[in-house]
Amino acid sequence: MQPISHDLLHNEMQAMNIPNIASATIRQILALASRLERHLGDPFVHLEMGNPGLPASQVGIEAERAALLEGIASQYPNIAGIPTLKENGSRFLKAFLDIDIPPRCIVPTVGSMQGTFTLFMLLGQRLPGRDTILFLDPGFPAQHNQVKLLGLNQESLDIYDCRGEALESRLDEILSKGNITAILYSNPNNPAWINLTSVEYEILARMAEKHDVIILEDHAYLGMDFRQRYGVPYKEPFVPTIAKYTSRCIMLVSASKIFSYAGQRIAMVCMTPEVADRVYPYFQEFYEIPTLGDAYIFGVLYCASSGTTHSSQYAFAEMLRAAVDGELDFVDISKEYGRRAGLAKKAFTDNGFYIVYDRDGEEPISDGFFFTVGYPGYKGDDLQKDLLRYGISTISLPSTGSRQEGLRVCVSMLKDDATFARLNERLQAFAADHPVK
Repeated sequence: MQPISHDLLHNEMQAMNIPNIASATIRQILALASRLERHLGDPFVHLEMGNPGLPASQVGIEAERAALLEGIASQYPNIAGIPTLKENGSRFLKAFLDIDIPPRCIVPTVGSMQGTFTLFMLLGQRLPGRDTILFLDPGFPAQHNQVKLLGLNQESLDIYDCRGEALESRLDEILSKGNITAILYSNPNNPAWINLTSVEYEILARMAEKHDVIILEDHAYLGMDFRQRYGVPYKEPFVPTIAKYTSRCIMLVSASKIFSYAGQRIAMVCMTPEVADRVYPYFQEFYEIPTLGDAYIFGVLYCASSGTTHSSQYAFAEMLRAAVDGELDFVDISKEYGRRAGLAKKAFTDNGFYIVYDRDGEEPISDGFFFTVGYPGYKGDDLQKDLLRYGISTISLPSTGSRQEGLRVCVSMLKDDATFARLNERLQAFAADHPVK
């Protein structure tokens, strides 16, 4: 193939006011790829955007449709969540994670994006001098930007070289400064698809207790470590969670990926009672509401959006119920991402690329929604730009908080044989033009 010229790429980046590809947002990269696509004359292979690549759950669609026909669109939703969502959310957590979170501690949000944004704000207020969020990176770039937008501070710990027991000393050193209010990570991880081990969970729990920090666990890809057969209600193995090790935690569960319901922007924030019921003097003074849970609902979410879309709550509630009752095997459905990842990884490694974050302890990472690749002799941003010239759009690892050189690959848009064929063809062309020395 004939790649796009360096000059053309540079001009399009300038036209979009992108001075540095590594700091561009995912949406900017998507828009840049769309502009370049016109010059390439052929569809791009989109590996940058984490859109669900599977149809939305029909169970949710029908429930939302029924709720709208009953007239709930004319009614403001309860900010704390409709009872059926809270109850089914509690049942879901017990069925698949084996944890007990009462319905009163489950709150719907406009996707996990609103969940993290509003939680960052509240947690940055809870204790004097605790104005910093610690990210276990690599992570979702937008969450780093949320902290920046809020005027809070952030620290990053790239987990690449401190897996297992090595994590404890690194965490203890950072947390001992006394400025960290919360730790955020996703499990499975976006973008590396690593999964924390039991040893790492134990360390996180000890550190949370020792330093009085709250752990935010993002379950955007709940159950999608396909090395285990998760997703059978009330049966082991259960999806791993920090809540089995400490009560100082908040879980976020989104409908976007597990039910492919991203367009309706619905998730739930799940607090342990110990977190929700803790009283903070600042909340009493500022919100005139003493507990974290109530300050979150009535002090923050009310001002942020006056609640989560009414009809989407009914959809989420019904999808959660169907999963718990064994009518909707969301994990089995999502295994398609694992199949795509296996094919995509082979396409990259067959053409000289390597997997950057490649192991959990002694075990190779699972095939799933994301993985990471590098190419010998290339920095991440340079590799990202050159692959754009060959019609492949990705995001660079430095934009995720990683200190490694490479790219994040999302497999959700690899939907058919023609797209895989384009990927293989373009990687072969890139490798032929850039032989490994």
